[in-house]
Amino acid sequence: MRLLPVILLCALALAACGGPRQPPPWMRSAEKPRDENYHGGDSGMILKYDANHDGTLTRAELIAGLKAEFAAHDTHHNGCLDSEQALAINQQRVDQDQSVASPVVDWNQDGCIDYTEFSAAPYSLFDQLDLDHDGKLTPKELQRAGAKPRDPNAAQADQPQDRPPGDDQHRRRRGGGGAPPEGPPPNGGPPPQ
Repeated sequence: MRLLPVILLCALALAACGGPRQPPPWMRSAEKPRDENYHGGDSGMILKYDANHDGTLTRAELIAGLKAEFAAHDTHHNGCLDSEQALAINQQRVDQDQSVASPVVDWNQDGCIDYTEFSAAPYSLFDQLDLDHDGKLTPKELQRAGAKPRDPNAAQADQPQDRPPGDDQHRRRRGGGGAPPEGPPPNGGPPPQ
């Protein structure tokens, strides 16, 4: 009678010592796991709006970039993206950003994606990442969100050598001269069109 508990105890002790086993070397994958932040992590959606490529994204750069992007997609020039335009935008975003793509959505189901719906996700992300509320995302704030550190030489290589840095980019995105629009209204929403 005393032999049965001793046998059970030994069996439990042996089972506990086994632990998870590694597969033999010939069955292990030779590929490294994919870096899920290879498109810039959470901040990848807004990094493209850094017009002067200095590694710091200001609210003015974000607003100018979003307005220019919306205007480029608004081929009917009515301030409204229809379902076909939204489908094309979403497919382009998935092709470029894969798993981190943020689709445009007609949230109020009125058949029109206006600038507010188009820009909601980037504005929201900017506000979440701007921890010190100074209206700009520094490289440190962007890295905290998964962005890879910038190579300081890459910014200089992107700039035309005969013009001031970022001047041509700002003019093209804004569609001409003039100062970029101010920040959002006091209620925290996107700026008016």
